[in-house]
Amino acid sequence: MVINVELENYAVKKVLIYQGSSADILYWATYKKLQLPTTAMLPYDEPIYGFSGKKVSTHGFIDLHIVFRDDAQTKTIPIRFLVVDVPTSYNVLLGRLSLNTIGVVVSTPHLAMKFPAPSGDVLTIHGDQQLAHECYMTSLCPQLPLLQNNHIERPPGSDIALSGDDLDPRVA
Repeated sequence: MVINVELENYAVKKVLIYQGSSADILYWATYKKLQLPTTAMLPYDEPIYGFSGKKVSTHGFIDLHIVFRDDAQTKTIPIRFLVVDVPTSYNVLLGRLSLNTIGVVVSTPHLAMKFPAPSGDVLTIHGDQQLAHECYMTSLCPQLPLLQNNHIERPPGSDIALSGDDLDPRVA
C-alpha cells in the first residue's frame, strides 16, 4: 500500500507500507530533497538486505518525526530511519516495527490502514492507488529510468528554491 505523510514539514508521497520489512527506510534521494544536513545522520555500517535479497549498504540512520493526517486529526510519531542509496520509485518505506508501534491494522483490499489517534478516535489513512500503480509499473520495467517526480512538496511559507520537476509547486 502506498500512502502520503508529512516528514520534516514536507508533504511526502509514495510512502510504501510494507509489513515484510523489519526496517524503516529513507531513501537517499528523498533525504537530499528534504534538505537534511548530512551531519544530522548518525553512522551505521551494517548492510541490510533488500527485496531481492541483495546486500545494500547504508549511509547511516536519522531520527525524524512523521505525521499521519486524516482530515482534521493527526498522529505524530518519531521513527528511526536507515538511509540507503538504492534506485527505487518510493520515497520512504515504513516497516513492521513502526507499524506495530503505531498499532496499525492494514486492509489492502480497502487500500486503508487504521490506528488509534491521541484523542481515542481511530484514524484512517487511505492508500493512493494511482501512485501505487505508478510505482509498481516502474518496478516492472527496471531498464526504464526512474520517474523524476519524487512527489515531495516544499513546506508552506518556504522560500527555499527547489528543482522543478521533483516538487509540486502547489502548497498542500
